[in-house]
Amino acid sequence: MIIVAGEALIDLIPRQSGPAAALLPSRGGGPYNTAVALARLGSAAHFCSRISTDAFGDFLLDRLRAENVGLELVQRGPEPTGLAVATLDHANSAVYTFYLEGTADRLFTAPPGLPAAARALLAGACSLALEPGATAYESLIRDAAARGVFVALDPNIRPAVIPDPAAYRARLLGLLPHVDLVKLSQEDAEWLGGRPQDWLAAGPAAVVVTHGPDGLTAFTRDREPVHVRGTPVDVADTIGAGDTVYAALVHGLAERDLLTRDALSAIVPAEWHDLLVFAARAAAVTCSRPGAEPPSIAELRHPGGE
Repeated sequence: MIIVAGEALIDLIPRQSGPAAALLPSRGGGPYNTAVALARLGSAAHFCSRISTDAFGDFLLDRLRAENVGLELVQRGPEPTGLAVATLDHANSAVYTFYLEGTADRLFTAPPGLPAAARALLAGACSLALEPGATAYESLIRDAAARGVFVALDPNIRPAVIPDPAAYRARLLGLLPHVDLVKLSQEDAEWLGGRPQDWLAAGPAAVVVTHGPDGLTAFTRDREPVHVRGTPVDVADTIGAGDTVYAALVHGLAERDLLTRDALSAIVPAEWHDLLVFAARAAAVTCSRPGAEPPSIAELRHPGGE
């Protein structure tokens, strides 16, 4: 069982360029996308969040059910669903404006404990930035680590929703001793400050940094960084690409029975290369189609339907 904790929301995606383009509702939120991506790759994904009882909330849950994502850790509430309005830049990268005040995820409460079958907890994104839910998600991370559950963190930083940047940096850095794997974008890394080696010294066994089309780099304490280039693709948009990388990395680790800090520390460069290539290929498929539509494992094993 791999548990993904964090927000589910609705992305409003423009159908065309221009300041007043029609917007198409699409299911989203970094953790939500990660849970779907994990399930499509064949992992036993379970979602942990608070989702509205409004029509958008039902819309979000319908997809999780269809993708066979476990829902026993999902809370429901009458608060509205959060919205993220996307605009696409010249490279079809998404820039978001968020509407999250008073939404369901903000009132998430940590469960009394994780299921005994939990192998990993994946956390991050807006859910760790916005109170009062942020404290509950932080508590969940600390509890998972104390119970020996593998913990991964993707900050997926959205500066526009962070009320106190200094306090948020302190929260993320304070979580590092409880985290085994950190995955973050180059932009996230620059916002957070410091270097991967600094974050490794604080606790994680590995840090993976994504560089968009330039690929991914894995940093560990005792070995040279391993870098792979991105998989070339005609980009429809980049929505969900980072979430797909996150899911693909954890799925790959789970398949190899490497979901422990000691096992992660012992991965040799050749195996890191294979993991990163797999994640880059998965992200390329997501980028090749509009919205957060990660690939199935069959698509990656048999590209083009071969």
